[in-house]
Formats: sequence, structure tokens, C-alpha cells
Amino acid sequence: MKSALILATLLAFPLAELSAKDWPWWRGPNRDGIADADQKPPITFSETKNVRWVADVPGRGHGSPIVVGDRVYLAAADDDIQKQWVLCYDRATGKPVWKTTIHEGGFPEKMNKKASNASSSVACDSKGLFISFLHDKAVYTTALDMDGKQLWQTKITDYTLHQGYGSSPAIYEDLVIVSADNKKGGAVCGLNRKDGKIVWRQDRPKMPNYPSPIILTAAGKDQLVLTGCEKIVSYDPLTGNVNWETEGATTECVTSTVTDGKHVYTSGGYPKNHVSAIAADGSGKLVWENKSRVYVPSMYIRDGYLYGMMDAGVLVCWNSATGERLWRQRMGQPFTATPVPVGDLVYAASEMGNFYVVKATHKGGEIIAENQLGDQIYATPVIVNSQIFVRVAHDEDDDRRVEKLYCLEKKD
Repeated sequence: MKSALILATLLAFPLAELSAKDWPWWRGPNRDGIADADQKPPITFSETKNVRWVADVPGRGHGSPIVVGDRVYLAAADDDIQKQWVLCYDRATGKPVWKTTIHEGGFPEKMNKKASNASSSVACDSKGLFISFLHDKAVYTTALDMDGKQLWQTKITDYTLHQGYGSSPAIYEDLVIVSADNKKGGAVCGLNRKDGKIVWRQDRPKMPNYPSPIILTAAGKDQLVLTGCEKIVSYDPLTGNVNWETEGATTECVTSTVTDGKHVYTSGGYPKNHVSAIAADGSGKLVWENKSRVYVPSMYIRDGYLYGMMDAGVLVCWNSATGERLWRQRMGQPFTATPVPVGDLVYAASEMGNFYVVKATHKGGEIIAENQLGDQIYATPVIVNSQIFVRVAHDEDDDRRVEKLYCLEKKD
């Protein structure tokens, strides 16, 4: 059932070579963060148990990997030598295939300790790769072919750093859609995937904000929804025209919006904590709201229920129609990475490398496994074709921080 939905979503876009075994962009093929329920990733694992391969990752980054065909792609940055790259690995073995330098120099002097210079995920349309980086006080989107050769690069907007930058590109029909909210006044743009020319552009408020553009099907049509900057805005993803906008979000948001088809759900963390449901029909109706701090990890919806990991490490389930809190399960660790559901199981990695597996339905949540993987996890895992791909940091004995990319797989 889930595989059929993934294929239907992919067929809605001209991306013929993508399949249900791919995770081609941030939040996966359906843009909702939900993995195929039919797969069977391992429940228990470690740095040596149920590991298919481990690959070295240069520098530091918090962007998630993507998986397309027989390759895995990842953004990375080295603060010492000031280089930003896109990396390509062999999906079967983890061996490096190619490494393309996107930018050199121009790194900011300081950013939030939980940020990085490679916090975006790559997006792939089966013919090319797209990545956005903050470089030299501006945000640029770059396209590569599947062998790592640069095809084009487009400046999106000047960027005044507040915390960091981590917005990931979204693909829609012939466009790659990118955003860069900041205190100087940012933009959301639709770029032609072939040549990088700006097809449409909308200026954004002069406020710091961090979400990725997400395309949702709600109220009977595709909508590009951005939250934060003290409002929720729905754009036509093909033209950039504003469908509707309303108040209801705080200034700074990070999470990617989700929908049940009737409502869009927003969450933020500064200057106020909130989770809210807004009617997606343009009426601006606030359906419900609470003060939960779901600031960085994104939420997901399953079977009419909304699930969110609070930054403090509490998994919560709400009735998505009414906002009634049904239960919460405490993990006891801070979270930056977004939980990934696989059927009734939720895979949730804490900042300290504790990788929980939780059985979660609207009736309750129960921790069934707790695995330790490295010392830090800030990047959201990807779970596809019964494998877990996750970016992990290890603290070495000589005080070096070393990143690894793991492919976890259940062994017979």
C-alpha cells in the first residue's frame, strides 16, 4: 500500500527513473518523512552489529543523505579549510565514487553550535543533483550532473547570518524550489532545473527563519507552504503566486510542514513555542494550538494522528483534528534529528547518539530498543529498502570530531 503511494507520488512529477527504493530529497518521496511500512530495517544495532558498511565523511555537516539508484549523496563542509562539497558513495559498499567542491572560502566567522556549513540535503530528479549552501554572505543553489560535474549555479539572495542555514531544495515539475529567509530579507524562488534561471521569485520578510520549502497536496491542490516570519504562506509551486497567507506561526521555525489534506500543521520555538493546526483552504482559521516546543525535529501524520518529538526528547501524539494530546513518551535526551516512522515503529536518534526504536500508535508509545551509535547525531536518518542511512559523529581520543556515514541492515 505504501509502496503504491510512493510510486503514485513519483509519477505525479516527470522523474521517470526514480523508484520506490529511492529517497530522493529531504523528507522522502512523499515529502512527509514517512518511510515505507513494508520494509524491515534492524531494530537493534551498534557500531559493529547489523552494519552493512561505514564510510568516512570529511568535515562536519548536519544534512541528511539521499539515496537514488545505486548511489548515496551527501553535503559536507570542512570549517578548517573552508570547503563545501557534495559527496557520492556506492550504495552497496559505501566506497567513495566522487567528491565535487561547490564553494571555497567565505565561511561565516560564527554560527549556532548546533548549526553547520552543510545542513541542507541534496535533491535529485534522477538526471541531476541540486544543493543550496550559504557562501560568502549569500545563498547559492548549484546543480550537478550524476557524475558530479557542475551544470549551473544561481545566487538566490544575500544572507545575514543569525543562527545558520539549512533549507533543502524541493523539486516540482520543471522547477527546483529553494528558500532563504533571513534578517536582511530573503526569498523563495522557483528555478528552471535545466539552466538555473529564476522562473519566479517572491521576497520574504526581514526576519530570521529556517524551514525548507515543502509541497503539500491540501484542500484539493498542490501548495508550497512556508511557515515562520510570523505567518504561514501558501504559494502556487508552479508560478509562485500567493494562494493565501495568515498569521499563526512564530518568528523562527525550523520544521517542515505536514498536512492531513484539510489542515497544515506548524510548529516553532522563538519567541514562542507552539504547535498549531491551520485550515488549508485559505480561510486562515486557527483550528487548534498548544505551547509544545517542537522547534527543530519535524512532525509526521499517520492515520489521523499527529506525532512530534519535542526538542527536550518527548515523543507526543495528538488527535490531528482536535489537538487533544493522547500520550507522551519521554526519552530523556535532547533531539535535533527528526524521527522516522516505519509502520508502527518510530526510529528516533538523539543528539547524544542514542538511537531509540519506539512502537507508537494513537493508543500509546513504548520504547522497544535503545541503541548507541557514535557520540552525536544531528542529521535525520533515512530508511529505505530495509536499510538505515545515518550520519554519525565520533569523538576520538585525541579530541577530534570525526563523522561517519553508516548503512545499517538486518543480518540473517
